[in-house]
Amino acid sequence: MRNNIVKTKSFEFALHIMQLYKTLRAQQEFVLSKQLLRAGTSIGANVQEALAAQSRKDFLHKMSIASKEGRETLYWLELLQASDWSKADLKNSLNLAHELVKILTAIVKTTSRKNI
Repeated sequence: MRNNIVKTKSFEFALHIMQLYKTLRAQQEFVLSKQLLRAGTSIGANVQEALAAQSRKDFLHKMSIASKEGRETLYWLELLQASDWSKADLKNSLNLAHELVKILTAIVKTTSRKNI
């Protein structure tokens, strides 16, 4: 079976976000960390659903949701960084999130063009 880059990257990103969540919780940050955990792990869940889609339209819908969750994750990361609420270095997290959003956006755009 062929390796699926977006599936692999979204899974690895979810693991990264889970580790960051632990770090944030240890720093007594409970609200934003939970939002970050939900959005960051949701990306991979929606990618998995997209890969099992019953139609191109279903695939596009699930990948669009994954892309939106990626953007939400970026928001929480940027908010944490700008607020200085966390002592964690968020540069790597932001880079990984940006890379994943770019991949998902490209998939959505390409799939959308094929539907026309």
